[in-house]
Amino acid sequence: MDTRLYLKRINYNGELTPTLEVLAHLQQAHLMHVPFENLDIHHKTKIDLGNSYDKVVKQNRGGFCYELNGLFYQLLTHLGFQVKLVSARVFDYEGFGPEFDHMAIIATIGNENYLVDVGFGEFAFHPLPIKLNTELPDPRGFFKMEKGEENYLVVKKKNPQGDFIPEYLFTEQERQVDEFLEMCHFHQTSPESHFTQKPICSLPTPEGRITLKGNTLKITTNGAVSERPLNNEDEVQQVLRDYFNVQYTSSNY
Repeated sequence: MDTRLYLKRINYNGELTPTLEVLAHLQQAHLMHVPFENLDIHHKTKIDLGNSYDKVVKQNRGGFCYELNGLFYQLLTHLGFQVKLVSARVFDYEGFGPEFDHMAIIATIGNENYLVDVGFGEFAFHPLPIKLNTELPDPRGFFKMEKGEENYLVVKKKNPQGDFIPEYLFTEQERQVDEFLEMCHFHQTSPESHFTQKPICSLPTPEGRITLKGNTLKITTNGAVSERPLNNEDEVQQVLRDYFNVQYTSSNY
């Protein structure tokens, strides 16, 4: 890994001391410049986690959780942060998914542990302190962690109605990349995975979020939502270039 190129990719030129402030700046820069996307899945290109650096840094692409958090973990390790990978189970309205459904990061700074995630779409911009039953403010809203079943913790986000809705369950047990490979394959190939349903490319903005899903461009600005249908492959490619700085060709839209 060429750390200099990685930092250039996320447009970060600040301090590199392994502090909480630096971690927050790195996390936000990563989220603002590296899209959450599953384009390879819909182009029938196998995702190899060993290629994440080339894909994200050299090819100016994005990825999904295993690629983005796995790569960010490597960067933080290179910079001297004390970090580990953890497994999470994503919430939907039927319950929580299986183990290794999602990859996240825990960073230890001083005597505190923080949940770090650059691969979950609309989530926290900054590290979330692992403190139970406390509202945790973040530039993207308010979060809360609670004790879940067995050794799990559940992270929740406050919705516009003021209710805290689960995002995912996780434990603080350290995991290795190889443990995620089976679920990484599942999410690329199974019709039951939401990643195989439609292609998506998404980035936050200071005022909201821009998302390409299937052939629809959705822009959220200060709570106001606008959507525009895309009529052909040329329009899809134009959106990828103009909004996400991604050059990609796919015949599956």
